[in-house]
Amino acid sequence: MQFRSILTFIFFFVFLQICAQDKKKLNITRTELAPKIDGILNDEIWKDAEIATDFIQFKPEMGITLSQSQRTEVKVTYDDDAIYVAAYLYDDPKDIMKQLTARDNFGQTDFFTLVLNPNNDAQNDTQFIVFSSGVQADAIASPSIGEDFSWNAVWDSAVKINEDGWSLEMKIPYRTLRFANQEIPTWGLQFHRQFRRFRSQYTWSPIDVTKGYVGLYHGELKGLEGIKPPTRLILYPFATGIVNSFDGNTETNLTFGMDVKYGITENFTLDATLVPDFSQAGFDNVVLNLGPFEQTFSEQRQFFTEGVDLFSKGGLFFSRRIGGAPSGEVNLNDNETLDRPNEVKVLNALKISGRTKNGWGIGVFNAITEKTNARITNDDTGETRETIVEPFTNYNILVVDKQFRGNSSLSLINTNVLREGSFRDANVTAARADIVNKKNTFRYVAEAKVSQVNYQNIDSELGTSTFLYLGKVAGNFRYSFDHRFADTKFEINDLGLQFRNNFNNFSVDASYEIFEPQGKLNSYRVNFFSNYRQLANPGVFTGFNFGGGYRATTTKLDTYSFRLNIEPGQQNDYFESRDGRRFIFENTLSTGGSISTNYNRVFAIDVRANIGTLFEDGRDLFTYDFNISPRVRFNDKFLMTYRINFNHRNGDRGYATEVDGEPVFGERNRQIVTNSISANYTFDPFNVLALTFRHYWDTVDYDYDLFTLQDNGRLTTDSGFNRDNVGNDPNINFSTWNIDLSYSWQFAPGSFLTALYRNSLFNLDNLSQESYGQSLNQLLNQPIQNTFSLRLQYFIDYNDAKRLLQGKNKSNS
Repeated sequence: MQFRSILTFIFFFVFLQICAQDKKKLNITRTELAPKIDGILNDEIWKDAEIATDFIQFKPEMGITLSQSQRTEVKVTYDDDAIYVAAYLYDDPKDIMKQLTARDNFGQTDFFTLVLNPNNDAQNDTQFIVFSSGVQADAIASPSIGEDFSWNAVWDSAVKINEDGWSLEMKIPYRTLRFANQEIPTWGLQFHRQFRRFRSQYTWSPIDVTKGYVGLYHGELKGLEGIKPPTRLILYPFATGIVNSFDGNTETNLTFGMDVKYGITENFTLDATLVPDFSQAGFDNVVLNLGPFEQTFSEQRQFFTEGVDLFSKGGLFFSRRIGGAPSGEVNLNDNETLDRPNEVKVLNALKISGRTKNGWGIGVFNAITEKTNARITNDDTGETRETIVEPFTNYNILVVDKQFRGNSSLSLINTNVLREGSFRDANVTAARADIVNKKNTFRYVAEAKVSQVNYQNIDSELGTSTFLYLGKVAGNFRYSFDHRFADTKFEINDLGLQFRNNFNNFSVDASYEIFEPQGKLNSYRVNFFSNYRQLANPGVFTGFNFGGGYRATTTKLDTYSFRLNIEPGQQNDYFESRDGRRFIFENTLSTGGSISTNYNRVFAIDVRANIGTLFEDGRDLFTYDFNISPRVRFNDKFLMTYRINFNHRNGDRGYATEVDGEPVFGERNRQIVTNSISANYTFDPFNVLALTFRHYWDTVDYDYDLFTLQDNGRLTTDSGFNRDNVGNDPNINFSTWNIDLSYSWQFAPGSFLTALYRNSLFNLDNLSQESYGQSLNQLLNQPIQNTFSLRLQYFIDYNDAKRLLQGKNKSNS
């Protein structure tokens, strides 16, 4: 044990010395004959190329070097078209993990990563990842967004398993990168290698994980000369055929469209979707929403997830607003029924973004949606009329961002929504400073936001919001303080996401974590938090909570966690009532934990459990949820995961309905059961069959007597309201069912044929006493929505097409 400690000290001392020296450099030479991308490193250029080696571990432990039998050797060359990489990763071939997965899915697989930063600014990386299975992944990365794997490029790679390890080759065309036209540039460079069986990761240039963004530790690529940014024009024409049937009616549709990427300058790119088609976006995990705030879902449409790092600055952009539900209100007579569309059609969208060599980033976003009508039917006469629920609308974002010192930035963001006619318009502006000191030990963030909503027929409203963060971000012990404020008129929901305004909140966080294995633990982290909340106007107390958590990973790669949250004393909720009056609850306590076993095993399991209660006179609340998720990797091609969740809230109280504008509360028992299955069969890196299934069942059963809310925040039954006399029975039985079965074939680089079958069911009634089986039977008797779609997308690079045409012209001559 003592000998090991001495070795660890020596390795760490050497590591610190390396970090203190100048950046590592790799010198490359131009090749006249491009290597064949087959994973076999026998091309002439690789014989004398400089070798990048001596990889050093940074997780789970820093400073560990690789043995000779597990060493990594990397070589790089280039020509006028691309960067080429060859890597030999020595290992025992029977120990190499190589599960086949879909693109960008890491799975249980060893991998090699190439990181290029043409600006050499430590903040804007492009990552290209090759798995030992031959599957690819790619991402853009920066301190502000982390790693964004929704970004996809078209590049080439090949892998070969050998008797003493595995080898790979990569071709990275210049069209996948943004770089300035410099005669002799210096690029930031890093290589990663992970052994999945150990979850150990190594880099060519050493990384100190205790402080600073990893980009600060890149090495440098030297030797590039005379390379020029190509004409970056890429076309993705597509066609989609859809067959949709519901309740005996069948509709067919055939759509054509195109996505375009065009390099306006060396560093700035235009992305546009013309006649967009999002019919194959994944389904939303809909739940029953009893709360006062809207239900939201993650973005599924690739155009709105890819390359939006600049537009996410300041938290003003929620892309689901574009093409979401119509915003207009409709007033109905007693004898009228409304048929309201669920979404608005996006006509087209574009974004222009990029960053100059000296750190200036600019982003411009624009999208337009078409006018949308709802149909109103007179129940007595059958006559119909239409009314506009969303006019022709223009969405805009402008971002200017300045990065400096490898870890800091200043940003100015503006969002603007313009609607035709008398519908409201909106404008929001934010300034943000994100500063890390030179030692990479402290971070300071300051934001100021101003919103203006023009309601057309009344005076516009001006609102403000601020955010301040101060924190220690290096070392084992870390802490932070933040303050959030928004007045009663701050409003960003025309293009952003804001659940509520009118808050003045203070938070303190502290944590201790290790970066070197200790005993049987690879890592652990202990954290503590405390939050004090009040309204901005009037400045009254709303709530206080504190708690903490613990998370650890063992040397066997099993992870477990524990958490505790306490809300002592009286808490005041001003939103549950829907009319601004406070609702009081007291002394809540919740705790829980989770276990996640090592995914490297054929069988692994995730378990999570939470319980909660409160201590208040006249209340008897008990909540629990339990989630279990076993997963089986049958072989390197076939993975299946099953998840079941039980969630019960007995004795809960909340808003139930309203009578003559008066909120009516109820005490309720709620139970939720969710079953889901996901399965993937990957034939090879280019063919993937995937299944997703989800059944969600939720019942809410109210006590017979209901409450009204008094001005002092307490509930009373003196009004005499009950389930029979409030007009509508508030009990709920809600269930949904979704199946997605898809097959994706990449028949050429960047070109896909995707077949998707989808069906869905929905049921909502007030039969809250029904059992799970009775409710499921009721759901299965509802009309089924069946959808089949076939989508063909083709990748066309202008430069490849130009060379092809020139070759044909030469042959014809």
